[in-house]
Amino acid sequence: MGNTPNIAVLCSGLSGRKAVHIQVKTFSPGKSTCTVGSEAERNFGANFFWVLAGIPKSGQEAPFVYFIIPSETMAQKVHKALMPFLGLPGKKGEPRNDNGVRTVPLPPRTSCIGWSIEPFRDRWDLITDRLK
Repeated sequence: MGNTPNIAVLCSGLSGRKAVHIQVKTFSPGKSTCTVGSEAERNFGANFFWVLAGIPKSGQEAPFVYFIIPSETMAQKVHKALMPFLGLPGKKGEPRNDNGVRTVPLPPRTSCIGWSIEPFRDRWDLITDRLK
């Protein structure tokens, strides 16, 4: 676990010659956001993907949902959305501290910069194309 920070799954093509790294974050369908860490602001390259996985709780009548987001997109959008938030005063008017927590709004919601992850729903092709 400690030897591969930021990687939950290492996925290779059938030949084993190409691989992608996948970081998985889960949420319960119906939630408004998925929590990721500050590492979401880092572009790990074209072979790194974030999979935000909506996994229903036991007894919850909801489908599984997946958003496959390239690292570059995640890094740009999460960072761009964070900057205005950090510039706002806290509850008592004090400057905000960066606590390392980042959130990604889940559809139908968008971030403060208007970003929606809806176009990444079930985009497994983004991964399989890198493995060809």
